[in-house]
Amino acid sequence: MNAEGQEDFRRFVASRSLALLRTAVLLSGGDQHAAEDLLQNALAKVAGRWHRIDEPEAYVRKTMYRQQVNRWRLRGWRREVSVAAPPDVSDAGDSTAATELRMVMRAALARLTARQRAVLVLRYMEDLPEAEVARILGCPIGTVRSTTHRSLTRLRALAPELAALGPAEAERQPSGDYTPLEVSP
Repeated sequence: MNAEGQEDFRRFVASRSLALLRTAVLLSGGDQHAAEDLLQNALAKVAGRWHRIDEPEAYVRKTMYRQQVNRWRLRGWRREVSVAAPPDVSDAGDSTAATELRMVMRAALARLTARQRAVLVLRYMEDLPEAEVARILGCPIGTVRSTTHRSLTRLRALAPELAALGPAEAERQPSGDYTPLEVSP
């Protein structure tokens, strides 16, 4: 990679890494360490192909999704991670209700399949249209719609307290998309 390409890549990482890390955390079921590994591996792949990539953010998202599905398929990931000492985490500015809701959301997302989690993350957390999600996942739009419906149904069953975030019935939006559950990161 030439000097100009390196600088472009550095700017991309600096500007988009937080948003991509949020996506990685959601894809990995809330495991921060696995999310960091997922993002780092995806960025390493992007760095090697930087001069050939037209849409780097879409490429990173697609790479993260595929890596997470491979981890799930290979059962190489573990639900428990041993650490030397528990992390010191402080959410001084965060309310208890919001923290509990976030924990419920992460636990419920972790119980979905990798594909279901990916569809929900891309549709509602990343706010991508169905056509873009279908392109990223390499499946028809109908599959995205049916997976979204089944995923939201399962999410509501796993965590009924999430229903307070949005209407219980799907509402037709002017864009023609359904937004059955509004979810904020």
